[in-house]
Amino acid sequence: MTQLHSDEGGPARFNFYGRRAGKTLRPLQRQYLAEDLPRLAMPSGPVDLALRFGGRPVWLEVGFGGGEHLAALAAANPDVGLIGVEPFVNGVAMLLGRLRAAPVANVAVEHGDVRALFPRLPEGGIARVFLNYPDPWPKARHHRRRFVTPEYLLPLARVTAPGALFHIATDIADYARQARETVPSAGFAPVADGPEPWAGWVRTRYEAKALRAGRAPQYLTFRRL
Repeated sequence: MTQLHSDEGGPARFNFYGRRAGKTLRPLQRQYLAEDLPRLAMPSGPVDLALRFGGRPVWLEVGFGGGEHLAALAAANPDVGLIGVEPFVNGVAMLLGRLRAAPVANVAVEHGDVRALFPRLPEGGIARVFLNYPDPWPKARHHRRRFVTPEYLLPLARVTAPGALFHIATDIADYARQARETVPSAGFAPVADGPEPWAGWVRTRYEAKALRAGRAPQYLTFRRL
């Protein structure tokens, strides 16, 4: 069970599903976590985005996996601040290794569940959101765990600015179907939907895995109303 701060002042609780750790971390990865994560970590209380990112527009990547997309996005957009959220410690360590190899000054990391971050972000503070190859939770009884459900989408709508773009990449047709049905009801209008990624897309290892398996990636973009 994970806790986060509720509006009433007490702890709000939610179940966390999925992995938090995988293979044993290498010594260098443990070093990255010990030395770099404290410097890059989001504050545990309310977040002043202007202070944290020097007034830059702020983008959010939910579940950055191994960090290849986030690191490339940060390098290509130095005038933007990026928040990457990932509960899987091995993925966080991989991102930190990438940032050691190619340092940037516009990334912050939330190691944990994005639901714990949403209440700490200001209303309308996020200008763009990326959800790349999220956990598909393929069994019907697990669909409520998907990100494209009200538990995630309504807090996301609160923290995104009017006109903000919300990008989703998935290789699961049913996930795309559910997104088409649920994301508009949270206050986002469909903008683009098809096999071609949005401008600036960075290929990830999850996309490469999907293509090897013969699955067709789909790229959906919505705009916050």
